[in-house]
Amino acid sequence: MSATPAHLEQLLHQRVDACFVQAEARLGRTFARPRIHCNMRGRAAGSARLQTWELRFNPTLYQANQQAFLDEVVPHEVAHLLVYALWGEGRGKARVLPHGQQWQSMMRELFGLEPRTTHSFDLTVLAQRTVPYRCHCQQHQLSVRRHNKVVRGEARYHCRRCKQPLERELQEPVPAE
Repeated sequence: MSATPAHLEQLLHQRVDACFVQAEARLGRTFARPRIHCNMRGRAAGSARLQTWELRFNPTLYQANQQAFLDEVVPHEVAHLLVYALWGEGRGKARVLPHGQQWQSMMRELFGLEPRTTHSFDLTVLAQRTVPYRCHCQQHQLSVRRHNKVVRGEARYHCRRCKQPLERELQEPVPAE
């Protein structure tokens, strides 16, 4: 999917800021605002990079689930940063579990949310185009990324079942009428 539209990126930034304002009012202290990136790929909706104080979000899942993303994913990731700031490593502090008691408490008591560790978004929006390949025993679907590596001579893939190399399955030409 293409870059996140500017208005959605702005909503994301506003929601992150609102979570921090809520935390500051409740906890009686200020927190630096994190850098925010909307460039995550894969199945995860977001991630918090604690040491670099950054939040990363998946633009495809965000665009497909805008309200739920702002309501659930943003507070989830902000809670990770808050827990790290309050109880995290460094300065003689003990290591805390990513979804441990402190994080769960932050989700419930600060954000009023059930502390879920994973999202339940429909992942079909992430479906990638594939290219058909064949071995001796079956057809395989290689991602475009893997197909391009084969074309460039950077990789060769084998079937896990018959151990034979995968070959591009040529598409039958459509007969002329």
